[in-house]
Amino acid sequence: MRPRGAARPAVLAAAAALAASALVGCAGPDEPDGPSGPSWAPRAEQVDGLEVVATADADGFRLHTASGDKTFLPGVNLGSTVPLQQPGEVGTIPAEQYAAWLREMADLGIRVVRVYTLLPPGFYEELAAHNEAHPEDPIYLVQGAYLPDESYVDEGGTLHDPAVDDAFSEELADLSAAVHGDLDRPETPGRASGRYTVDVSAWLASWIIGVEWDPEGVARTDAVEVAYRSGEYFAATGDATPTEQWIATHMDELAAHEADRGSAAPIAMVNWPTTDPLVHPEEPLPQEDLVSVDPMHVLPTDAWPAGTFASFHAYPYYPDFQRYEPGLQDEEWDGREDPYAGYVAALRDHVAGTMPLLVTEFGVPSSLGSAHAGPLGRDQGGHTEQQAMAVNADLMRLLEAKGAAGAFVFSWEDEWFKRTWNTLEHQDEERRQLWHDPLTNEQWFGLVATDPDPLPDAAAEAIPESGAFEYVHVWADASWVHLEVTTREAVPEVLRIEADVLPGPERADYRIEVDPGAGEARLDVRRDLDPIRLDTPERPYHPDQDDPWHLYRLITNRSHDVGGEQRPAEFLDVGQLVEGTWDPESEEFDSTATWQVDEERRTVRLRIPWSMLGFSDPSSRQALGEGVPAERVEVEGIDLSFDAGGSTLDVPFTWPTWNYTTYVARMKAGVDVVERAYRDLAP
Repeated sequence: MRPRGAARPAVLAAAAALAASALVGCAGPDEPDGPSGPSWAPRAEQVDGLEVVATADADGFRLHTASGDKTFLPGVNLGSTVPLQQPGEVGTIPAEQYAAWLREMADLGIRVVRVYTLLPPGFYEELAAHNEAHPEDPIYLVQGAYLPDESYVDEGGTLHDPAVDDAFSEELADLSAAVHGDLDRPETPGRASGRYTVDVSAWLASWIIGVEWDPEGVARTDAVEVAYRSGEYFAATGDATPTEQWIATHMDELAAHEADRGSAAPIAMVNWPTTDPLVHPEEPLPQEDLVSVDPMHVLPTDAWPAGTFASFHAYPYYPDFQRYEPGLQDEEWDGREDPYAGYVAALRDHVAGTMPLLVTEFGVPSSLGSAHAGPLGRDQGGHTEQQAMAVNADLMRLLEAKGAAGAFVFSWEDEWFKRTWNTLEHQDEERRQLWHDPLTNEQWFGLVATDPDPLPDAAAEAIPESGAFEYVHVWADASWVHLEVTTREAVPEVLRIEADVLPGPERADYRIEVDPGAGEARLDVRRDLDPIRLDTPERPYHPDQDDPWHLYRLITNRSHDVGGEQRPAEFLDVGQLVEGTWDPESEEFDSTATWQVDEERRTVRLRIPWSMLGFSDPSSRQALGEGVPAERVEVEGIDLSFDAGGSTLDVPFTWPTWNYTTYVARMKAGVDVVERAYRDLAP
């Protein structure tokens, strides 16, 4: 489950402009330039005066191409922003960046790109230029329509509120005009603007409108009776809820705009497990099975030949009914019982005979942290890049095998602004996009990594004349604090490091112990700073709560009730540091590695996430203090103390605050297995 990122003003306009200038392409795999094989050139059908690019109905999804209908679409989701920017800072990405991304997508064999909202004119210009340059292997577009005003989620709000309703109607009109190259939109904060003069409708595979519906907002909307009249192109069924009627009205509006332009492509609504039409009695959280939004209650009329489909964001780790619902365990994939396969099959069967199912978001992140444990090891984080890519490729093949008509990996590039429930209270919301937290899994879903460069003037070193230590070097980037410790004679049996972050009498707030001989390293946090206290009201939150020091953990599930049985809270021991190399060029690269030993150079190296040293925002040197909610404390830096066999060394470390940093984009390790899946499933 992904938290929604509400559009908000830029933290600093200058930072956004600088961030745009830092964008770079990334090296693709050593494969041919783009797909080869049967032509994917569009060959639209003419039906009742409309040019139909694709059709979705009881017979499935059919993209009409020169080599015949394509019935399975493997794609990728492309966000609207880049590192250092909030999602509302649409319009700062230059056209050449979109051109580079499209080339790289083609190199991976990606046939379809899904976007969530109107992007700047440069995106559509470059999409057309790319497709005109590769007429037999174009990249098709799935155009999303986001709610410009999401205030229906506020207390008392509904989808029928004029601010929500009218803004969405205007957005749909603009989107149709933009896709057909007929829009001139003035600058508006949080939205793309400019002159749209390029028609990309020939490659428009479908529309997906709306958002991951908020269950409480849906429940309030469903409680309001509003007069409904069926549309010309889409109509709600007799048993539709007020929410479904509202969606039908707006799908009909979009279809009418498209029909006026002589064009038709399938139109669907966004949906997700929280508001799916199935019943999940074993789901422990009431809000995850509170309401239903059913695509079967919003159907095209005979006047709309392109049809509709069921679009679902479905991940293999959440909600928890995937663990507990007996029927889901009956479905098999790759020789074992697979509840995610069972859930996909259940969605497929619900709409079978009326429309196809497309899973338009799926995947797992390559983050150090995790927010939830999933069946079969498909957790919401805690994967190396290679592991995450392997899971993504496997899930794509699973979706095709289980009858889905499309599978869209989330996402193209890592997104720094994202948040997740078990680190949300640890961070400064307004500056989250300025650094890349290894513990916040939502920031690491991309096929493309965004590795921060070293921060300027953020380094300290010590070269003592005597004692156990020969050289200590400390430096930082926007994700990690790096420690390089070289001793005179040999790697110490045990290396201890204390970090004093907050002012006060305590000598240490965080401590690290490395035992090279045992191949173990751990990071502990002082009891009063343990961030888990912020993430659950339960007390004690862990059996060791009263101990003076705690292993640094993330809570991945609060205690919950399943069928009258109380299940305990679950945790991830991220404080048990991972040994390995974090050099992406190494064959032994482990993106979750946090420590290593170089015996020849008598050196121990560590990289510690800023968050595991208590920083809510390292870019402003803001740390988490004590209390609930946590006090936010501005600090001068970190006082580090190193101990090897009783020989000690103190190294103070500070860094300039920042509103901008640079980064390098690269394809993640293991992406070749995702490429093979794309090429196998859409030759």
